Amino acid sequence: MSRLPNIVYIMADDLGYGDLSCYGARKIQTPHIDRIAAQGIRLTDVHSTSAVCTPSRYSVLTGRYCWRTHLRRWVLWGFEPPLIEPTRLTTASLLKQHGYATAAIGKWHLGLGWSTKDGQPPTADGVNVDYHARLWGGPLELGFDTCFCLTGSLDMAPYVFIEDDHCLGIPTVEKSPYYAQQRPGLMVPDWDDYRVDTAFTERAVAFIDRQAREHPNQPFFLYLTPSAPHRPCLPPDFIRGASQAGPRGDMVALVDWMVGQVEGALARHGLVENTLILVTSDNGARPADIDGETYGHKSCGDLRGYKADIWDGGHREPLVARWPGHIAPGSESDALVCLGDLLATVAEIVEHPLPPDAAQDSFSMLPHLTGKAPRGPIRPDVVHHSGNGLFSLRRGEWKCIMGLGSGGFSEPRDMEPEPGGPRGQLYQMADDPGEQTNLWLERPDVVAELSAILERYRYLGFSRPGAQE
Repeated sequence: MSRLPNIVYIMADDLGYGDLSCYGARKIQTPHIDRIAAQGIRLTDVHSTSAVCTPSRYSVLTGRYCWRTHLRRWVLWGFEPPLIEPTRLTTASLLKQHGYATAAIGKWHLGLGWSTKDGQPPTADGVNVDYHARLWGGPLELGFDTCFCLTGSLDMAPYVFIEDDHCLGIPTVEKSPYYAQQRPGLMVPDWDDYRVDTAFTERAVAFIDRQAREHPNQPFFLYLTPSAPHRPCLPPDFIRGASQAGPRGDMVALVDWMVGQVEGALARHGLVENTLILVTSDNGARPADIDGETYGHKSCGDLRGYKADIWDGGHREPLVARWPGHIAPGSESDALVCLGDLLATVAEIVEHPLPPDAAQDSFSMLPHLTGKAPRGPIRPDVVHHSGNGLFSLRRGEWKCIMGLGSGGFSEPRDMEPEPGGPRGQLYQMADDPGEQTNLWLERPDVVAELSAILERYRYLGFSRPGAQE
């Protein structure tokens, strides 16, 4: 490859499979994302490795299932320590080896190293944290040259931006006001929840501007992770009412606006032709707005389940990508893809052989993007993981769930098997994408086969051939 492409990866927070107009949404219009799909490719069978935030983000940056770490249920909170070891290869550190400038902007949610004033672990509200001290174990140690982020979601303390390895201001006052689901903690005195994603956008555009102006021959990797449309769903004035799906719908429109701003910066500098841009989400959506109203909008489309659930609504993601000259306009693919495949994909782009101890669960999706995939699947299967740790395996037309219930937020969350009844769930996804007909008892042969494969992945090996711990 004569010139390495810029890579822009935009991953929204709790954006559902049915939230984009290019995936069928009618109450929300997303013209900027739709344009990328029209000029590139729309994928329809893409999955996060988990139905909740932290483990999904871990997989995107490391190419590994997060349940291979100590985090096997739910997510990290605002003051928990780093989840990714500084020695582990990440998407950013790999690209940095090939001369890329790298920036992480947005929600981090993978842990940071905090110092405290009393030498004890940080309290949940962070009142004993030394906010003047340097932060460690974050983006800068994992291959990013710079970062501008929140430590976690917009519903958890501390309410302060992180710039590189320090807090941008000192949280000294209790958060006020508390919006929907926001947890107790401190904020900087001038904190404004409504401005968070616009601030991320400004930083992302500034990064592109600076690279184009000061380092025009250096490729860059922008990892942009909006806090929207995750609760508390606080659309800025300029986007309020942009959808017909309430405040949450407006926050989806805000994500689209952010994509448009990044697109505009690329276009101003003539960078579109040599940029691979991907837009996706970290996990499934909530079913409704903060007031419980759906406004007639299906955030996860016709899929069963929502965020945190083992059913496809919890982990099937929209993903659109554009790379002029490499991805044919108007392309579509129903190939099985995982968000953890990003690392192997960029490794193929820069022609970097992956070592056996890196990205053990990552397969390159580049052949699917470029239309040069061989016959048969590149990725044989995907392991799914719910919020509370329920496993399933998708292989071909079959999806086998190792328990009953959603394993997340949707009812029934957890069910005990009845005498003589199924102990898990088996669905033939080609004929039953809504996961309504449980074939566990009818096809014990499939259950046995997929259970054995999952056990091998969990205890004996890794997904990518030749990979090892």
